[in-house]
Amino acid sequence: MSSTFYDVVIVGAGIAGALISKRLTAKGMKVLLLEAGTTTALNGEGYQQHLDTFYQANGKGAEAPWPPTKAAPQPDTADLRTGTGYFVQRGPDLYGSSYTRLAGGSTLHFLGVSLRMLPEDFRMKSLHGISRDWPLRYEDLEPYYSQAEHEIGVSANADEQSYLGISFAEGYDYPMERVPLSYSDEFLGGSVNGLNVKLEEESFKVRIRSYPAARNSLPRGTYKPIGMSGNAFQGGSGEAYLGQRCEGNTACIPICPVQAKYNAGKTLSQCLPEHFTLQAQSVASRVIFDHATGAVQGIEYKRYESAGQASYQTHVAHGRYYVLAAHAVENAKLMLASGVNGPNDSMGRTLMDHPTLYAWGLAPKAIGAYRGPQSTSGVEDFRGGGFRARHAAFRFDVGNDGWRAATGAPDSLVAQAVKEGRHGHDLRQHLEAHLRRQLRLSIAVEQLPSRQNRVTINPKFVDALGNARPVIDYRIEDYTLEGMVAASEVAGKIFHAAGVEDFTDKTPSNWFPSVTHKDRTFHYHGMGHFAGTHAMGSDRTRSVVDRDQRCWEHPNLFMVGSGSFPTMGTSNPTLTLAALALRTADELLLTFRQAA
Repeated sequence: MSSTFYDVVIVGAGIAGALISKRLTAKGMKVLLLEAGTTTALNGEGYQQHLDTFYQANGKGAEAPWPPTKAAPQPDTADLRTGTGYFVQRGPDLYGSSYTRLAGGSTLHFLGVSLRMLPEDFRMKSLHGISRDWPLRYEDLEPYYSQAEHEIGVSANADEQSYLGISFAEGYDYPMERVPLSYSDEFLGGSVNGLNVKLEEESFKVRIRSYPAARNSLPRGTYKPIGMSGNAFQGGSGEAYLGQRCEGNTACIPICPVQAKYNAGKTLSQCLPEHFTLQAQSVASRVIFDHATGAVQGIEYKRYESAGQASYQTHVAHGRYYVLAAHAVENAKLMLASGVNGPNDSMGRTLMDHPTLYAWGLAPKAIGAYRGPQSTSGVEDFRGGGFRARHAAFRFDVGNDGWRAATGAPDSLVAQAVKEGRHGHDLRQHLEAHLRRQLRLSIAVEQLPSRQNRVTINPKFVDALGNARPVIDYRIEDYTLEGMVAASEVAGKIFHAAGVEDFTDKTPSNWFPSVTHKDRTFHYHGMGHFAGTHAMGSDRTRSVVDRDQRCWEHPNLFMVGSGSFPTMGTSNPTLTLAALALRTADELLLTFRQAA
């Protein structure tokens, strides 16, 4: 039993927990941050070890550099093929995403896409007559979007991002210049920019545009980019380049070898040490409540000694206020394990993701595949529109990594060529003819909240510490499936306009999960965009948290992150959850000032 009393106890050292910790400690608040995983990624030597782990791994998926500890297991997309792993998947469809339980969280392996949500995303019920509205509007979050972009270091040009109602404060621009478009981006843009595409009765003009990315580029004005974790542009001999400008290693996922991409460890290193305690290898197991008032009295956690062991001691952390920032799944799981189902049995419900398709083909000429960041541009024109009353919106990433994500190239191409009897000069010519021309589109499709898609727990399914494993019920519904149909047709039109020979494989495959709709089979994967398990709202009987992410039933408890999203639109959730975290931090500071 810990005798130290904190102003705020936070669970989870990912981006939300890190940003809140930084803001609170800067104002003198005493913060304890509990992290289930290790802190091995928070220093140069440890980060290099994770890089070596990636180099040595046979599989190069998002989890490859970041193996879990025995006491804090995590999902792995490889488990989708075996039916085993941390998640207990009850279907009928497979939830195809994963996350990382280490200090730094899933920012350790995210792509870095830092899109704002569209203004219309906050008003799906009001504008399109479906789903639900947020208790916030874009205008409420806009100042915090700007703050988040500077906190994590986003590279983009505001004039290029002013589309579909997205607006910026007068005179505002991103802290760094956009990451330059790749040669393949320029090829595709030169072929399809201005292409007119119809969705039902609406017409859209396609544009290949750079997207905002949490990768260091050329700073604007006096902005100082965040360097490597724990060292702002400081390193030993031969390491001065670490944490500086993006070098285009085509490895954003699963690990940036030079730390040019943001990860939450960079924010953790900025928390004021005199007010901040980061306690790793401490798995929150129960929230302790006063059942008369609903107030939280403490967080029970199990602290283990080493990554390979499951022996532990149980402790309780105490504070005035508590923040669950573990993850959309972990937050809900912890509350359910504490006997809390939320208003109207809402805890863990409306789990969402962006089910994602690939389309791939060969360009008519060499386009420089396998160079640059994994992706530097996208097609954002189908993120909004009146069609959303009938089917999902979608967006495209344009890949710079050939067919690697879709087929396992170049390794798979080499293996197939050797199997065909190619060798020597013939093999080399064959590979050159294909690899340099490979083009891939990644198509993220919107998903609406459904109460049937949920996280639950079952006493039959526990981990090595005896903590619950998440049980997942998940279905991709017709609204999203119809969006997949439309998105696939748009991808075909883009390929046709660019003269790209379409090689997208629509036959059954063990590579990705599949779903069938109207005699069409779609192979999809998750984007790691977990959302919706403790959704915010203005009605305390139909939501878990309010607009400040404070639990309706527990006055001194906040649940933060993408689990608070009522809907998610098409944007990657990281920037929005970061903006919400900063807003919640300000609400906590205001609460302390009022109490004083």
